[in-house]
Amino acid sequence: MKQSTVEQIEMLRERMTDSALKKGRGHPETIGLSRQLDELLNRYDSDQTGIQEQE
Repeated sequence: MKQSTVEQIEMLRERMTDSALKKGRGHPETIGLSRQLDELLNRYDSDQTGIQEQE
């Protein structure tokens, strides 16, 4: 079953937070997860904006 975008956002957020706590905010893994989360949030925001404009 495919995860919803909101579920993907929450999963990435949890992974990023866990990485930051264990490895530090400047660790490459944490930064990579942060970038992935940013991209997903931007895509979600864009999708939501498109839906609102159609209404």
